[in-house]
Formats: sequence, structure tokens, C-alpha cells
Amino acid sequence: MKFKIGDVTFDNNLMLAPMAGVTDLPFRLLCREQGCGLAVTEMVSAKAILYKNRNTKELMEVAENEGPVALQLFGSDPEIMARIAAQVESGPYAFLDVNMGCPVPKIVNNGEGSALMKDMKLAERILTAMVKTVKKPVTVKFRKGFTEEDVNAAEFAKMAESCGVAAVAVHGRTRDQYYSGKADWHIIRKVKESVAIPVIGNGDVFHPEDAKVLMEQTGCDGVMIARGAKGNPWIFSRTLHYLETGEILPGPAPGEISRMILRHGTLLSEHKGEETAMREMRKHMAWYTAGLPHSARLRNDINQVGTLDELRRFVEERIGYDS
Repeated sequence: MKFKIGDVTFDNNLMLAPMAGVTDLPFRLLCREQGCGLAVTEMVSAKAILYKNRNTKELMEVAENEGPVALQLFGSDPEIMARIAAQVESGPYAFLDVNMGCPVPKIVNNGEGSALMKDMKLAERILTAMVKTVKKPVTVKFRKGFTEEDVNAAEFAKMAESCGVAAVAVHGRTRDQYYSGKADWHIIRKVKESVAIPVIGNGDVFHPEDAKVLMEQTGCDGVMIARGAKGNPWIFSRTLHYLETGEILPGPAPGEISRMILRHGTLLSEHKGEETAMREMRKHMAWYTAGLPHSARLRNDINQVGTLDELRRFVEERIGYDS
């Protein structure tokens, strides 16, 4: 199932969504190994790049062997967004994605993220400026609308297409919903019917069957997986297998989960140093072990793990390392 954005072709149409504090380089590598067609970085502030903020360098780093990655930028100043797009275009990115969907108050109160859905004229200026400035494809991710009273995803998508954007990704929730309630896939269908460019559907894909139903119900060209991938890189290999064969593979056995946790911890240690890696592994560990027996106690006890060796012992003793 090859998939195209602009003049870039991807192995398949399954994508890892940008998630702050989750989709860093080590996690993207794990998802790629499981067959993820393309991934998007954690969102990066255009202003932070402009002012050479130290933390942005790590967010923007891409490994040689991790396959196609898009850089996601956010900001509300058309001039700065275009200037930074030009500055990063030569980087190892398949395309540049613009965040117009983030619901976090700090971002929204700054007039960025999903706040731009309330100011379509400004959003249009940003996208036009970026598309004019770079040759690489520019895409945009947004939501159903800001509130249930002003659902405008279809109009927003048309505006983006008229700016020359190469594809759109739509999360079927309003800003007000954050991640609660159910994603409205009907709005993704409306967006698909409104534009000729590829439409990527996002929201509530937690199982292989969800991806298939999402494509069938909406006609979307690609599927973006967010929370369904947390602690579950296997969702990509299992979904690809299901879409190709109709067969649902069993979920990972405890031994497989242990190996993935150790691989994740090792990659994180190489990338960020052991101390930071073990601290970050605590949240990942909670996701990896959700649904396992005694998972609450596991989540609690992982806080005592401070080194890679301790992590290895912990998973061997508490989760198992067979199979």
C-alpha cells in the first residue's frame, strides 16, 4: 500500500503521529522497525529554532536508518514560520508539517496550535508563506474544529489546499474535547469529500481493525496512529498484517514486551544518557505493562530503577524473558 505526499513516496500509509514527550528518535526507530510508513517528530516551536533554544536540537534530530520523518513546526507568525521552514528544509526531513491542532492551553493562549482554527486568515497566511518559501511538501494537521459550535475542518482543509499544501491530517475531535469522548470519523469523511489532496485520518485507532474501519468509513488515504502506539510499537506490524491478509495476529507475549522495553531503554540511554533514559522509561513502562498482571505494582516499582542493568533485571524478574 504505497502512499504519496507531494513527490515523496512511502512504503505504506500508516503513520506515527507527533506526540510531545513520546515520539522522540528512539521511539520512532522502534515503530519504524515494526513497519511504520512514516513518522512525525515531536512538535518544535519555530521561535525556539529562531532563538537557537538548546532543547530544539534534540527534538529535530533524525537517525540515518529511521526511514522517512517529517518535522512538525508550530507558531503563529507567517514570516518566522516561512523563515524557519527555509532554514530547516535542507535537513533530513521528508516534508514539513504544521501543527494547527494542539489543544494545550499554553500553546492555544499564545495563538498557536488549534487556536489557528479560529483565525483562518492567519492560518492561510502562514501556510501560503511556507509553501512559497520551500520546495519540500508542506502539510498541516488540525482538528474537527475549536468547539462543537464552530466545526470548520472541511473549510479549513479547502483553505489549506488552496495554499498549495500537499496533504492534511485531521483529528476527529474538537479542541474542547482534548482527547476525551469519541473521535468523530464523519468529519474526516467530510474533509475527504472537500479536497483532492491526500487526507490522513487520526483519532481512536487502537487496534488493527480500527484502521481498516476508519479507511472504509471515511475514504481517507492514510491512517495516523497516536495514543494507540504508546507502549505498543507492534500496532504497526499487526495492522499491516491485518490489512494485507485479514488475519489478526496475537498481541506480544511477555517475553516480547520485555525485549522491547530493554531495546527502548538501551536506545534512550544511547541517545539521552542513562539517567535521563531511566527517568523517561517510567512513563513508557506504564504503557508497555498496561493490562499485564500486577501492572499497578509494576508501575510503582519501576520508579526505583535507575540504571540499564537494573532495568534488565527488573523486566526479567517481573515480566519474564522467555519465548
